[in-house]
Amino acid sequence: MNRAFFLLAVAGSLAGCSSLLPRSKETSGSAAIAWQSYEEAERAFASIVPGKTTAAELAALHVDPRTNPNITLLHNFQVRERFIPNNTVTLDDLDGSVRECIAARSACVGWEINQTAMQKKRNGNAALDMLKMRRETHSSGWRFAGLLLIKDGVVLYKLAGGQPLIHEIAQTEDMLGPLQALGTRLNAINGIDVTDVRNGIKALAGGNSGHVEAATAIKIR
Repeated sequence: MNRAFFLLAVAGSLAGCSSLLPRSKETSGSAAIAWQSYEEAERAFASIVPGKTTAAELAALHVDPRTNPNITLLHNFQVRERFIPNNTVTLDDLDGSVRECIAARSACVGWEINQTAMQKKRNGNAALDMLKMRRETHSSGWRFAGLLLIKDGVVLYKLAGGQPLIHEIAQTEDMLGPLQALGTRLNAINGIDVTDVRNGIKALAGGNSGHVEAATAIKIR
């Protein structure tokens, strides 16, 4: 009994302590060379001038597939697939610089840049979160995507896009979660096998045709 009162007291004290809930941060690529914000990525890309910026100058901006894991090297046939995904698109529909790159074959390659930065934080009632009864996760961050076509060591074409702001909320509720934990505990300590506590309790709400006492979901080994 004292233990039950202790657990209730702890749960009550945690009710408003959302600051105690876990949080995480994820950034694709190396933190040392990755852009720290969407605006920084935009500024770096804005400094790239087609027909002028060289591969060596890109390396100084940490835009180099040999050192930046956020960059994928595309061969010429892959560049063609990016711009001509089906028969409805022809070479005549493309920008002149893209046509020049495709015509150059092995002399022109693509660098595809994808960087994502996300932060996840659980909000809400810490006690319900701890008991796995109700959890709310907020995810926020940004995603940058860019493409460079490079011919003979010089940028021929560039294209940029992405999501400057990402905000997602995921909510889960499992009001019977503590019962499952209790069943596992009973199974480990007292030799009671809780085979399906959830279904046993849910059946009570199904009327006489599906009436099952909660105790029938518990089997003594």
